[in-house]
Parts: sequence; structure tokens; C-alpha cells
Amino acid sequence: MKNLLKNALQVLFIFLVFNVSAQTNNRDFTAVDAYVKSLGALENMSMGTINNVVSNKFTDKVDKARAIYYWIAHHIKYDIKAARTNNPAKNTPTEVLLSRQAVGIGFASLFQDMCSSADIRCLTVDGFIKNNTQQIGEKETDINHSWAVVQLGQSPDTWYYVDPALGNGFADAEMKLFTPYYTDAYFFTDKETFNLQHYPDNEAWKLGPAPKNKKDFFDMPVIKMAAMEFGLTKIYPNEGKIKAKLNKAVKFNFSLKNTTDIVKIELGIGEKKKYKVVEILFTKSGSLLSFSHKFEEENSYPVTVFINGKEFLSYDVEVE
Repeated sequence: MKNLLKNALQVLFIFLVFNVSAQTNNRDFTAVDAYVKSLGALENMSMGTINNVVSNKFTDKVDKARAIYYWIAHHIKYDIKAARTNNPAKNTPTEVLLSRQAVGIGFASLFQDMCSSADIRCLTVDGFIKNNTQQIGEKETDINHSWAVVQLGQSPDTWYYVDPALGNGFADAEMKLFTPYYTDAYFFTDKETFNLQHYPDNEAWKLGPAPKNKKDFFDMPVIKMAAMEFGLTKIYPNEGKIKAKLNKAVKFNFSLKNTTDIVKIELGIGEKKKYKVVEILFTKSGSLLSFSHKFEEENSYPVTVFINGKEFLSYDVEVE
């Protein structure tokens, strides 16, 4: 009898864990995305009206949050000029809907307000991201980005990261050009992965494994969109500034949630007229992606790792 009860409790526990998982990262949002796509831009509507049209079709809070994320990421333009000068003016939800453009705080605030209208607890988090290798090692920097935390329960285990601004596309290293490119990688992103690219001004918002402090965060490589999509968790070298010897191999190892779909690794080396792209031989072993490279030119220059043609992360390499 005791064994039967024990087995029943184990089955119940597995069932509950499975259902929590099914409500978040493992959910298929194809139908939600298709519905929101069919709505279009919903121009000349108030936030309340837009929110009703976008999220009221769904009863589940995760589906509602996904619908809001998808609509914002597709219909609000990233204001690259304002982001370059770190100017957050005219980024209230009302102003964003009127102009249909925003920086990170505008995206996050609109997402928060629409979630609140849909009875979803959501808060905006201010903090830091690195856009280029010149920011590696910075000691003093102003808040330059914002994202959201969706709270589905009381425990931090049921809180999830959402970044609708970066779900909208990506900027170049000089913050002069923004390329619209929708990705769902910033909706309920794996917390360890998200924390490699984002660092909150209030450390209470580090929801999972993360760099120990702001200095450690800024000493790391610049983490790019493909790292979110492939679920980066561990980096080697972990320091963003690498000192290398001429024609001596530097080893790179990355732990990823998904290595199955990786077919090409490239390095973008140097900048401007001296920039070149080199395809790299690599190995995959379980979750580990590995390769090495010999740098053939003495100098200091940025080096970007590309996975399947997408920017993954960048180092500042000094070769002597």
C-alpha cells in the first residue's frame, strides 16, 4: 500500500512538472502567432482596443503574453537613432503607439501595460547590454536597455524574461543600422542564457545563474542574437579581451542547449577595409561546440563568431 501511494505521488509530481513546463518553454505557439499575424498593424487604435483584439481571444496567460510579444515585435520599430544617443524621450506606451517606434524602455513599457490590461503581472527591468567590443571592460556606463519580467506565480521559478525590443531585430556594432528580424528567442528565454546578454541595474532581477557582478558582465564577450537562439550557457574563453600569439591556435568552447542544427561556423575578423570572414572547422559533442583558430595578423581587432550566418558573440583580440 505504501509503495502504491509512493508511486502515485511520483506520477502526480511528474505530471505537475510536465504541465508547468508545457505552459512555458515547450509550448507550440504556431496558432497564436498565426492569429496575431492576421490582425496586421491595427493602426489608429488605442492601447486598450489593441490589447483586446490581440489578447482577448486567448484564455491562457502564456498565450496572451505571447500574442502581445508577437504583435509588439512585429509592429513597433526600433528607434536606432535614439538608442545610439541613449535618449529615452517619447517612450511612454501612448507615445510609442502614436509613433510606432521606441527604444528598449518603450518596448518594455508597452509590453508591461498590455500585459497588465490582460491581467498578467509584468514589470519592467532597466539595465545593461553590450553592443560592441569597445564596451568590453567598461567600468562606468549608463543604463542603456530595458526588458520585462512576466510573473506567473509567487516564486521566481515562475517568472520569465521577455525582451520585445531585441525580438524585433538587431543593431550593427556602431549602432547606426538596425535590421528588422523577428525571433521568438526573447520570449521566455532560458534564464542562464538571457543573463549572459543582459545585466539588471537592480541585481534582485537576476532570476537565474548570472555573472557575479557588473564588472564580470562587462568583462565578458559581447553576446549576440544567435546565442539566445541556440541557448548558450557556458563560454570559453570567458574573457571578452583575448591576448593571442601570432599563428598559435586559440581554442574556443561553447555549451549550448541546441547543437543539432549547426552546420556552419565562421569568424568575422577585423573591421572596415581589413574585415574578412573565414569559415572554421568545428566539432560537436553533445552540448559542446568546439573549434580553434590561428590569427595571422598582429594587431588588435574585433572577432565575431557566426553560427549559420548569424552573429553569435564577439571578442576583442590582441595578437602579438
